[in-house]
Order: sequence, then C-alpha cells, then structure tokens
Amino acid sequence: MSIIVQKYGGTSVGSIEKIKAVAKRVIAEKERGNSIVVVVSAMGKTTDQLVELSKKISQNPCKRDLDMLLSTGEQVSISLLSMAFQEYGYDSISLTGFQAGIITKGPYTKNKISDIDIRKIKNYLNKEKIVVVAGFQGINEEGDITTLGRGGSDTTAVALAAKLECECSIYTDVEGVYSVDPRLYKHAKKLNTISYEEMIEMASLGSGVMETRAVEIGWKYKVPIYVASSSENIKGTYIKEYDKTMEEKVITGLSLNNDIVMITINNILFKSSNIADIFEKVAKENINVDMISQTSPLNKRVNISFTISKEDSHLIKKVMREIKSKNKELEILIEENISKISLIGIGMMNQSGVTGRVFRALANNKIEFRQVTTSEISISYTLDSINRERAVNVLAREFNL
Repeated sequence: MSIIVQKYGGTSVGSIEKIKAVAKRVIAEKERGNSIVVVVSAMGKTTDQLVELSKKISQNPCKRDLDMLLSTGEQVSISLLSMAFQEYGYDSISLTGFQAGIITKGPYTKNKISDIDIRKIKNYLNKEKIVVVAGFQGINEEGDITTLGRGGSDTTAVALAAKLECECSIYTDVEGVYSVDPRLYKHAKKLNTISYEEMIEMASLGSGVMETRAVEIGWKYKVPIYVASSSENIKGTYIKEYDKTMEEKVITGLSLNNDIVMITINNILFKSSNIADIFEKVAKENINVDMISQTSPLNKRVNISFTISKEDSHLIKKVMREIKSKNKELEILIEENISKISLIGIGMMNQSGVTGRVFRALANNKIEFRQVTTSEISISYTLDSINRERAVNVLAREFNL
C-alpha cells in the first residue's frame, strides 16, 4: 500500500458539486489500495473575497490578523470535503495546518514551512482514514496561525509528500504545464515533462500553474510532481529531474507576469552607500525586488529601475515618499501598466543566438522593451502592458511554443 498526496486548487473545489466530484476521484484512488492525504485550497475566489473584506476595514491591516482571516477559507473546504467522504461511507478527518503539524517561520502572510510533524497524519493513515489537510497555512513558534502566500497550498502538498516520502499530484483547472498559457496563445503545446529547474524559472517568472517554493522543495527532496486536470481524465505533465533529452529544444516555455510594478529613481548620486540605503529601506518592508537595472554613471549620477509585485504597491509608495522627503533632488516614477515576458529553457545553456533572435523578433514587430535580465536558462523583458499579447504571440511563433 502506497501513500499518495493529492492537492486540489480553489477552482477544483469551487462549488458543492465540484467538492463531491473531488471526493469521488479520491475515493477511486483509495479503492486501489492507496493511503490518501488530500490538500485543498479555499473555495473559488474565497481568499480574494476575504482580502477585499479586510480592505473595507483598513488598506494596511495588521498582518497577524490578516493571516487569521485568510486561514478560514481553507477550513471551509476541508470540513466540506471530509463531510463528503463520510457521506459516501469513507472514514476521514479534516485537519488545519496547525493540527497537521505544519510549523512555519517568517513574516506574516509570507511564512515558510520550517518543518512538519507527520506523526498525527501517519496515525490517521494507519487507521485507514482519508486525511484532508488545509493548504496555505501553519503555525509559527509563537503559536500564531500563519499563511504561506499565494500558491501556498502547492507548497503544503509537496512538503507533505517530501516528509511522507511519496509522489505528489497537483490537480487544477488546466490539463498540465503548457509551453505558454493557452489563454494567451491558442497554439500552445502541453509538455509531457519539464525539469524542476525550468519549472522553478517559469513559476518565479509568472506562470500560474505551480508555486515556486513548491517546486524548489520537490527538487530538493526529489519528489515527483504530477500536474493534471481535476475534471478531465487526460494525461498531465511530470515535473522531474533533468535529463539530456530536455536540451533538444532551446526554449521550453514562456511566462507572462502582469502583476508587477516598475519603480524608477533618477538622479541618484553615484555612491554604493546611496544604492544600499534605498534597497535596505525596501527590504525592511519585506518587499521582494525582482528585476534591477542601473545606468552607467553620468556626471556622477545614476538612474535605477526595479520591479516588485503589485501586492506591495502601497508599501513601496510609502518607502518612496520617505526616500524623496530626505532626497529632494531625486525623481521617482512608479508605473503599474508594466508586464514581464520571460523565455525559459535548459537548451539555452549550450546554444547561442537566443538573445539575438528575441531582439530581432521584437524589433521587426516594433515592440519596445524597458528592461532585460538573463540567467543561465532564462531571459526576461519588461514592456508596456499594451504590447503584452502581441509580444507573447510574436515570441511563441519565433520559438515554436
């Protein structure tokens, strides 16, 4: 008898009918003789609705209380799913993150899993129960309920699979991992396999199929991750260790991220301490910085541009006001109509000319970019959001995605 961890996202449990369908799918796996741990997200758009409720009280609510609020969404899902199993005659138990032994640390709303005490889960599995665990949440060293940030249910599922030493299946509203989001490019190809490394890049650069930390955990602990549709019996995608056949294609996928803000600070006196001061103030607010570009010094002055997530917009505005109040000569521009397009592929490590092809494809179609950054297996551009759909189609055709 094997242990299997299955995760179902918010759209997969978005209604009572869908919850019943998930229960029947899990029961079918149970009937094959497997022990099942099911991780679920909040129903549908529940988390977004809870965030909106909080904003009706405060634009910048206490993060501890926000975690307390957001954690309730998953508790609704686990209790209803457990009831469904029992209604169909199967013994089950619903567990919050705390009850499942998920221990976290870090800032509220952005906690990370530090350990999982799986003794209680294994005890219930030994009693033939289906264990239903709330994703996205845990408990910190102070005994407070915490959440793991967007996509945290993926992280919960893969971390549990790592501790239980088993495979993890992520069931969602898509049929697997595509080279490009099919909603953006109708000719996008579904991938049979993708390496952990490529999937991490795609997730961190805007692909919404998997959460970055979940794939990192899978890579670290060699957890096979299977991504497939929760409603259709169609072959999905395996996220697995790299093999040489993956180099055959130069570009594996393209990610688009519209959830970014670009901050540009002009006329900075060129001293490393001045640059350090800016980013220390940003870090103090737990704002993650993504792309950074800096001009060469001219008349002992430089300009810097960097991007952050839109969810930190109110925080970055506060930081920029503080910086401006102490440095009147600075010019600060905050732009929200910005998108980032990224091309990812292990094949780039051994094949030249990719950057030139991208520049030429964009130039031929009169699409201007704002920033560019590269890694060994990716190249990313920021551009005005008005050009994003055209850019996606141009690059997808160029690299046969």
